[in-house]
Amino acid sequence: MMALAILAHRPAHAQIETLVMPGKVIEGHAEYESECALCHQKFERGKQRALCLDCHEDIAADIEKPAGFHGRSRRAGAAPCARCHTDHEGRDADIVNLDEDSFDHDFTDFPLLGKHADTECTECHAAGEKHRDAPDDCFACHEENNPHGDTLGTACGDCHSPVEWLDVEFDHDSTGYPLVGKHQEPACLDCHEDDTFQNTPTDCYDCHAEDDAHDGRSGNECGTCHNPKGWDDTSFDHNRDTDFILDGKHAEQECAGCHSEDPFSDELDMACISCHLEDDNHEGHFGKACETCHASSGWPEVRFDHGEDAGYALIGAHSEAECTACHIEPIFDVKLERDCLACHEDDDAHEGSQGTQCLDCHSEASWKDDVFFDHDLTRFPLLGKHAETECGECHESHVFRDAPEDCIGCHRENDSHQGRFGENCALCHNPVDWQQWLFDHDAQTSFPLDGAHAKVACESCHRQSLSAQTRLGRNCADCHRSDDIHDGEFGPDCGRCHSADSFRDVRSIQ
Repeated sequence: MMALAILAHRPAHAQIETLVMPGKVIEGHAEYESECALCHQKFERGKQRALCLDCHEDIAADIEKPAGFHGRSRRAGAAPCARCHTDHEGRDADIVNLDEDSFDHDFTDFPLLGKHADTECTECHAAGEKHRDAPDDCFACHEENNPHGDTLGTACGDCHSPVEWLDVEFDHDSTGYPLVGKHQEPACLDCHEDDTFQNTPTDCYDCHAEDDAHDGRSGNECGTCHNPKGWDDTSFDHNRDTDFILDGKHAEQECAGCHSEDPFSDELDMACISCHLEDDNHEGHFGKACETCHASSGWPEVRFDHGEDAGYALIGAHSEAECTACHIEPIFDVKLERDCLACHEDDDAHEGSQGTQCLDCHSEASWKDDVFFDHDLTRFPLLGKHAETECGECHESHVFRDAPEDCIGCHRENDSHQGRFGENCALCHNPVDWQQWLFDHDAQTSFPLDGAHAKVACESCHRQSLSAQTRLGRNCADCHRSDDIHDGEFGPDCGRCHSADSFRDVRSIQ
């Protein structure tokens, strides 16, 4: 009777649905138990999922993103809600069916990494609250474990990881004080007094005063010389930070080799001679500017370039000469002349006859070797056999100008004519060969040689010198008087009857 009374107060359709309801809904749905249409669509079970999500907006939002368990799990995100969450099993039924032992936390927005994987669920998920409401930021759970106070904010993950709190990945470069070299080795609290990391000194001397081997003599700016890689790895650049470049042997010197115990108060003279006066084996002869010739890599390594720095290149034998061979007086006090005779006047075998331009003939390699004098530029070019002749055969002395220029001056002893043809040998002979003479009697005299005359040896007619020969007449009888069988009866002009070809060849007289 009581059931009928209750049904009498409900609408007809609700009464019918209640009669066929399989069981009581869970406590959370109890207030909607009589409103079946909120969860069910008549004869359309497929619409039920959408009706669930209409009420459970947070779940719908997770599926839409996707996020959370329902958004990340394909099985949970696409399946009908009733597949996992079956209602009408009583007020106390557990339709969530969460098995914490088998639940895969990777399907949530907070994968369990490192130490989190070993943590009990109840340490993060409070009893009576939804699991999704558990905080996902470090500070919400670890505020009580925060040793930094309020100095570093709440983003614990910027430095720490879930694997191990002490495994810190903090980027010290972001503080404006990067940790370089040895600074990377100390623990944080070796430099920071406490975990607040505030008011930490940044000057070297604040931490390393006890390590100062200079006892304050070099000031407090340790970084001027040292760097964090190590005290012995000095970053002080003498070349950059002072006006004196350390190179060569200087770079190998200990600081104390030049500086006193108070290097910053030293006023050193940077001239080489100020330190190396005792090393000057020139005894001041070459002045005080040692760097003009020597290099800091070592005294024996001379870097002075005589060609570039003095404008006088040392070539040949000059390159082997000692400096003092030319620079007899102090080098910077007496300027040397640059012509050859300034140094070699005593060596001049020509006694000044060839001028002062020695290099016109000689080279600096040697006075005697490789003489490149061009004789063609003189008044006597060397032709033929003359080009093969040694200088001394014509030049009795090195004055050279006293050598004769006419043939007979050198060849009088070779004159087979014994002076009969005068001293102008070049009328017949040339420098190529004495035997190749080219005297043209027809062109060079007024007596052409024809007939038998052309075959006669010169000495047959020229029995005396040319000067005496010119006094002879031009008549045949002048030469052939002893051959005249007519004894002069027909006069001296034999050519009227005879020809030059032969005396026996008599021409008739018309």
